[in-house]
Amino acid sequence: MTKRKLAMITGSTSGIGFELAKLFAHDGYDVAMSGSSEKIYASVKEIEKIGVEAYPFQADASTYDGVEQFWNFVKDKKRKLDAAVLNVGISIGGAFLENDLEEELKLIDINIKGTVHMAKRVVQDMVPNKEGNILLVSSVSATLPTPYETVYGPSKSFVFMFAEALREELKETGVNVTAMLPGATNTEFHHNAGMDSTYFGDENNKNDKTVVAQQGYEALMNKLDHVICGDEATKKEAEENRRTPEDVKAAQHAKKAKPKQ
Repeated sequence: MTKRKLAMITGSTSGIGFELAKLFAHDGYDVAMSGSSEKIYASVKEIEKIGVEAYPFQADASTYDGVEQFWNFVKDKKRKLDAAVLNVGISIGGAFLENDLEEELKLIDINIKGTVHMAKRVVQDMVPNKEGNILLVSSVSATLPTPYETVYGPSKSFVFMFAEALREELKETGVNVTAMLPGATNTEFHHNAGMDSTYFGDENNKNDKTVVAQQGYEALMNKLDHVICGDEATKKEAEENRRTPEDVKAAQHAKKAKPKQ
């Protein structure tokens, strides 16, 4: 019977989620990993090279069944869950007027409904054990209006406030909740959102995913309330967002996110 701890990470095929999986593995955690494509199986093989057990599960996080099936997959391991990273999330670039409604509703299903669903399962599992770490991945976009990502930003604002509320509720239980707010990061995130023709399509304008993941991981292990992840410019932007009027922030983001003609 292994004595290693167990972590579960949603949205861990690549990007920040995969980098977090590596950090847990290097710390001696076995890792249950989910992703929407078959690439999750190759990602797990990379994690196993570190010397831990890794468990892949392909699931559609936009559906109730997809979330529930991954949770049941984790519980079928018959092991105590020590850490959970709720990282799954997508964006859609472009004008709200023109974007497809079904795709926007799918974004809400993944970023909000799926997060709440999995958090419910994790919290109800961890609280009886009187310990556990939960990392909820939000975004610096949670701190401002996001024109041309008009549904994404509010979805991440929900995740941030949800994390803060949950942290307060659980503070006497032994279960920690930390919110992670990355700035733009060098992953496939903006490409998948159809934003290659924007400011966010330039890799020079993005943070290093390994640095971002390390900052989030350290914040979780130190049981911090939340952490802004990225370089000093990213941290400064998030701080300035506290003082800047909403209409000014909206105009600034629009210049970055509006597709070039």
